[in-house]
Amino acid sequence: QVQLVESGGGLMQPGGSLRLSCAASGSILSINAMTWYRQAPGKRRELVASLTPYYGDRGSTNYADSVKGRFTISRDNAKNTVYLQMNSLQPEDTAVYYCNAGIQQTGTDYYGDYWGQGTQVTVSS
Repeated sequence: QVQLVESGGGLMQPGGSLRLSCAASGSILSINAMTWYRQAPGKRRELVASLTPYYGDRGSTNYADSVKGRFTISRDNAKNTVYLQMNSLQPEDTAVYYCNAGIQQTGTDYYGDYWGQGTQVTVSS
């Protein structure tokens, strides 16, 4: 079994910072990519930032235009954990943030698609 567990959400004033964490655990052989999505009330889920491939020194990143220059995705390979550093938070960043990963379990030859349970981020004064 593989699990993704997010943490780090909460209430923050505009202009503040939060760091989200997403830890993958279980019988993991390889991780293809780790991505942060968010979903605000009444809106579709949208990609925030992605990091691919997960392992190696040349991981590539991709950001939504709305967060470029404010959010940074990073990883700790030893801990199978991806982070999302969110600076200069704005009210429109309020959403449930979800972690997604493509993970190959030991004993398999394919990558499964896994999601975390989500963590609420609220930006308000």
